[in-house]
Amino acid sequence: MKMKRRTFLKASATVGAVAALSGPQLNAFAESARPSKGVSSAAGEWKKTTCQGCTTWCPAEVLVQDGRAVRVRGNQLSKQNQGFLCPKGHLSLQLLYDPDRVKVPMKRTNPKKGRGVDPQFVPITWDEALNTIADKMMELRKAGTPEAFAVLRGRYTYMRDTIYAALPKVFGSPNGISHSAICAEAEKFGSYYTAGYWGYRDYDLDNTKYLLIWGCDPVSSNRMIPATIRAFGDLLDRGAIAVVDPKLTTSAAKAQEWLPIKPGEDGALATAMAHIILTEGLWNKEFVGDFTDGKNLFKAGQEVDEATFTETYTNGVVKWWNIELKDRTPEWAEKITGIPKEQILRVTRNMAKAAPNVAVWLGPGAAMHVRGAYTAMAIHALNGLLGSVDAEGGALATAKIPVNKIPKFDAYQDELAKEHSHMKKIDLRGSKEFPALKKGKSGGGVVTNAVADNILADKPYPVKVVIGYMNNFVFSCTGAERWEKALEKIPFLAHITTHASEFTQYADIVLPACITKYEKLGYVKTKANKYATCTLVQPVVKPLWDLKMDETEIPWLIAEKLKERGFPNLLDYFTNEFKDPETGKAPTNGLEFTEYNLKNQTAPIWDGKKDIGGDKINGWADFRKRGLWNSDAYPFKKRWGHFHTKTEKFEFYSETLKEALSKHAEKHKTTIDDILETCKYEARGEHAFVPHYEAPYRWGDRNEYPFDFVDYKSRLNREGRSQNAPWYQEFKKVDPGDESWEDVVKINPADAKKLGIADGDMVKLTSVVASITVKAKLWEGIQPGTVAKCYGQGHWAYGRVAAKNYATFEPRGGNNNYLMPYDTERLSGSNVRNGGFTGVKIEKV
Repeated sequence: MKMKRRTFLKASATVGAVAALSGPQLNAFAESARPSKGVSSAAGEWKKTTCQGCTTWCPAEVLVQDGRAVRVRGNQLSKQNQGFLCPKGHLSLQLLYDPDRVKVPMKRTNPKKGRGVDPQFVPITWDEALNTIADKMMELRKAGTPEAFAVLRGRYTYMRDTIYAALPKVFGSPNGISHSAICAEAEKFGSYYTAGYWGYRDYDLDNTKYLLIWGCDPVSSNRMIPATIRAFGDLLDRGAIAVVDPKLTTSAAKAQEWLPIKPGEDGALATAMAHIILTEGLWNKEFVGDFTDGKNLFKAGQEVDEATFTETYTNGVVKWWNIELKDRTPEWAEKITGIPKEQILRVTRNMAKAAPNVAVWLGPGAAMHVRGAYTAMAIHALNGLLGSVDAEGGALATAKIPVNKIPKFDAYQDELAKEHSHMKKIDLRGSKEFPALKKGKSGGGVVTNAVADNILADKPYPVKVVIGYMNNFVFSCTGAERWEKALEKIPFLAHITTHASEFTQYADIVLPACITKYEKLGYVKTKANKYATCTLVQPVVKPLWDLKMDETEIPWLIAEKLKERGFPNLLDYFTNEFKDPETGKAPTNGLEFTEYNLKNQTAPIWDGKKDIGGDKINGWADFRKRGLWNSDAYPFKKRWGHFHTKTEKFEFYSETLKEALSKHAEKHKTTIDDILETCKYEARGEHAFVPHYEAPYRWGDRNEYPFDFVDYKSRLNREGRSQNAPWYQEFKKVDPGDESWEDVVKINPADAKKLGIADGDMVKLTSVVASITVKAKLWEGIQPGTVAKCYGQGHWAYGRVAAKNYATFEPRGGNNNYLMPYDTERLSGSNVRNGGFTGVKIEKV
């Protein structure tokens, strides 16, 4: 039978009503269930798993009573979160027992695709769904075009390479495309091309005396939330916190200093702070070095002879001064940033006084804009000047987590696969326009959001069959309407998902997925509090419906179907290379394959063959019971003298970036200056190799679009997947300036008065690409000339709570990603969503 959207949800409600309305949600906040010193008095068993509500990836425990999950907490053995979770972790219970979850495989019966078009999904068997997918894939191999197949990956566990790498490449496609570039690659660029570390930093908050938070809100998001919440109060008592952000964040509301910077002008503030540190002799002599005669020669506007300064663990501080910093005075920065020079001086001096026990916490808000790579370098370079890199209380790398990669699959590629899996990827990474210089390699990174344009343009070739999992690019990527058109164009699309998201509405086959944290088996790597952690995602409850695990079980089932059609290579790889490391038994089904795969990857942690430090795990059963492995504490000053840079030093003048840009330019037979111009940067010559200020690149003439739009994340956002939970809507007011069950744009009262807008009025925000209509919230926590709106609302699918009217595609509020145009920070490949790059106008409706 055909099942319309409205009918589908009614049926779902019947199946899920008992689970949604009974014990789990009531018990979660029951007084009698609250633990004493981390131990619950309620009956049941605490089972170990991992929360994946954000990329903090906290080790977690779930209280299971009579087979149902009723409460959550942090893993009591964890040194990463010390046994606590943030609100995101608790919110997940409503996602597990959401009556709107996809419960059975479905196929599309309406060939027309588009927003507002009912797919007319009908339920089918797993066998029919998998047969259809395998048939479509084999059509490509028979046509000699396996590269026309792609896997679009969203959030993941480290079991990802089974579906993301092995599946497409053994089949014959290069196209395993990750979501990473829509997350925060630009900030990694900053730490890599100064300190040689491509990754998210850890911060020693227990010993920090001054914390400068820049472009993020770490008590709400940004990868170590419970640890930050725990440490925040003590840090305020012990030292000081300053926050650089255009809006009053939760962190800023608690901090001693809030620097409400004009969006995109972060580089001006960072270089001015560096100028002050040098002119006032506040740099860390142990780490940076000093003038040979001890006399400070850094004077505003004056060049310095490089021979007069002897550096210790850094490279190019005088070059940086001469090329960029000598004229970056606080007076100059005041005019650009809107921050008084007195505050710039005060914050810089107080921070330097506390050094090296200082952490400058770089977040995506300061880096994810068109010219954000050099801003990221400038901000992270402050850690270098202050000697706080790998210092007690400073910005740290992380300990190594000793796990194995999946086995090599080259031997299972036939000639067609070997040839076509090396073709250009559909994101065109490494092209002249998109260097994507991850870890110094041209094309080393991903350019996720470019895929939509390339699908539409058939670049570098047509895409015909796509599998997506745990992703919703049509909602989560800027320039979202492009993705609508791209998904309409794809001839065959399969979506592995827990909910019928916007992406799902374009699918031909929908596969119901186990939900991470509760029903899935895998592992992730995480860090915080100086510890690296390998933590297991475990199925703590039995699924209520016939679901499969997205990264392992479904690829196995597809491999079986491909073998039936004469292509055994993938199943042979899975069977031969993923044997149980304890018994040597080969997997015979998807569940065995999942477990053996996990055991093989994590074997160094639990098999006892090598002393790896950290927790002592006594075998696989002990690892499953504990749920995690904690490393030894990260040793301070570990990288001093051997940074992973070209000079092996912390680079203020980046020889590492110079080499990477040179190789990319040579690859395209052009100059570095031409590459920078193509990438929309202003820098030329030697400026290309030092952290420097670039004027923000903005979409929209200020005369027509006078307001800078600020996108930010809620402390309740499980990325874009929280909005169908009533708890999310009810408690949305916990975010400063937000309201429950509403989607509001925050406007400074002075601006609202000029526009004749009152609190609660409906207003239309218009950019150069789209308009959305939302409720006005007059709020002093946003500076004049700037408006702010939380990401997350605006779903026209996903369920009956997320959408205002799921059956008629009516969204609840507006999606920021429709309003923000598509653009890229090209040097890293990062999607752009910050830095004032979107200009908007506001009209009262």
